[in-house]
Amino acid sequence: MPTARQALLDAALRALDDGPWRTVRMVDVAALAGVSRQTLYNEFGTKGGLAGALLRQAADGYLAGVDRALTAPAPDRPAAVALWTVRAARQDALVKALLTGHWVEGLPRPDRRPGSRGRTGGRPPPDPGELLALVRDRMAAVSPEATAGRCEIALRLALSCVIVPVPGDDATDSRALHLVREASRTAGTGQAGTGRAAAVPPSREAGAGRVGLSGPSRTAGGRSPR
Repeated sequence: MPTARQALLDAALRALDDGPWRTVRMVDVAALAGVSRQTLYNEFGTKGGLAGALLRQAADGYLAGVDRALTAPAPDRPAAVALWTVRAARQDALVKALLTGHWVEGLPRPDRRPGSRGRTGGRPPPDPGELLALVRDRMAAVSPEATAGRCEIALRLALSCVIVPVPGDDATDSRALHLVREASRTAGTGQAGTGRAAAVPPSREAGAGRVGLSGPSRTAGGRSPR
């Protein structure tokens, strides 16, 4: 049985399914959740507070997926995180915006103005640099043999595939895996510091292999499947 807070967050996502964030009304979110409007205001304070909570939930869900990816065998962990990142960004528009800093029309946005913490019901969601650092630190902690720099390269290569995907979801996944594995191979030959790992020439090969990770529950555009 979800808590009232979680029911309200789920209801807000359903409301976002039906229209842009600017048209979502607090009274409608409360009605969808089956609680009073006062309960909604008690939980989040303002619509901005609700937006901030939605974005923090998206960031926390992405990081939980990173932790799951890091249970892969040690050599495959950067590839597993890269694949999760590409899939999570593709299937959840909020995650993509948090990772890239590009907020498409219709999405709730973080309020980072001074003093906004009190208005939005808690800490602001991480910006792209902060989120990258959180992932890098998790990767480095679980795989001490991998330097922080190599972990960051893997994530930045994944983000390049998020920003500029190749045609086809499977092809994008394979491209991300190919880039990360090629970067790891190059680093293993002592060339990691030359910058060549991040400049692998384009390839049409799609046989880079797949890492068995389950994707997030929400489909592209941040919407829930019916």
